[in-house]
Amino acid sequence: MSNIQEEEFRDRIATINEEGKRSWIYPKKPSGKLYRYRKLVSYFLLLFLFSAPFVKINGNQFLMFNVLERRFNIFGFPFWPQDFHLFVISMIIGVIFVALFTVAFGRLFCGWVCPQTIFMEMVFRRIEYWIEGDRNAQIKLDKQKWDTEKIRKKALKWFIFFIISFLIANVFLAYLSGSDKLIQMVTDGPGQHVSTLIALLIFTAVFYFIYIWFREQVCIIACPYGRLQGVLLDNKSIIVAYDHKRGERENGRGKIVKNEDRAISGKGDCIDCKLCVHVCPTGIDIRNGTQLECINCTACIDECNTVMERVGFPKDLIRYASEDEITKKEKFVFTARMKGYTAVLLILIGIFTGMLFLRNDVEATVLRLPGQLYEHKGENISNVYTYKIVNKTTKDFNDVYFKLKTPKGEVKVVGNPHFKVPKAGIAQGTLFVEINEALLKGDKTKILLEVYDGDRLIETESSNFLGPRTFN
Repeated sequence: MSNIQEEEFRDRIATINEEGKRSWIYPKKPSGKLYRYRKLVSYFLLLFLFSAPFVKINGNQFLMFNVLERRFNIFGFPFWPQDFHLFVISMIIGVIFVALFTVAFGRLFCGWVCPQTIFMEMVFRRIEYWIEGDRNAQIKLDKQKWDTEKIRKKALKWFIFFIISFLIANVFLAYLSGSDKLIQMVTDGPGQHVSTLIALLIFTAVFYFIYIWFREQVCIIACPYGRLQGVLLDNKSIIVAYDHKRGERENGRGKIVKNEDRAISGKGDCIDCKLCVHVCPTGIDIRNGTQLECINCTACIDECNTVMERVGFPKDLIRYASEDEITKKEKFVFTARMKGYTAVLLILIGIFTGMLFLRNDVEATVLRLPGQLYEHKGENISNVYTYKIVNKTTKDFNDVYFKLKTPKGEVKVVGNPHFKVPKAGIAQGTLFVEINEALLKGDKTKILLEVYDGDRLIETESSNFLGPRTFN
């Protein structure tokens, strides 16, 4: 860029001053066409975020990430510990999709979809504008002494922030432990769920700290996605970009001078009003080019378009564009790298879809009890096994029992031979298998067990059966 002689902005992040201390960001309240679109998208996603844990499909919570019990629901599909490979593949698909999306469209996800940005810019920041006013009013309020006005506004803001943080923590808990448990805790009262209440208050404190103080530092310091963009973006990626060719021209940017012909003076269309800097939620100057802090929120696009319209210059000095589009006038190209990511993504989606449809709703595991040998019972040989039956459905299995398919023999379950496996539950216990010695094929014979619910076969499982060694 012609008038950028130094790149000191690369030496430190925008929220840290030269002394290494926090530089508080006071972004100007954004407005414009793209901001209105962002609000619509944000409100839709907020509605989705708050309702998803409470929506059920076939009795399964729409989204749940119960890490402690290793149970996950994604779009109504339940994933148990036995399905962990499917969960891993789904996460890999998500990572590949984000990588492909970033290569093509930069950090559009951060500015439009990321929950951190939506909560910060569309909830907490808007409340702040309502209580404390716009950029200049906030700066003035922070500089004034702690009088009645400042105490009233700050206390009101902090109280509302805490209430919203508490609500977010409740929704977060519904995602982690399940909405049914959350509703039960509310119904029973917090006194009967002290440990859950403590966890809830810890989550509330974390969210409160983020939105009252840490703020944009999450995107700049904590989130790894900003670092990823450095290796994923290239000159063909569509990003929020400043058209330096048009904005700088031969003699750089400059203020509006009355009766000046900017074409003759060689000045670009940028009038150096710095409003694109003031409206930026991370405090950067987009005119310096792509930076770590930029989340592609488009606030600078709206602000610049408003200024260009006011001074009579063409819009889109700042716009969605690639570096090659600005410098070489090249349009969007589906590059070889994008094709590679797309191919991998489609292959993984195909594998995941196939495995999802081949997955059983019931999973039985029958294992010989470790360290136990066979036992003679007359002409029969007996082996002891442990079993576990996982019911992944939302229906109870009320009459479950085992049958030995091959070879012929008898199954004896310790306890009731007919038992119940509750919905989304597990049944486990011990059983004995007895087979006539004449039917055994040496010291190790493969057996096949069938699991029935009433007259319906719900699963089959194989295991090894030990017997005496035979000599020919």
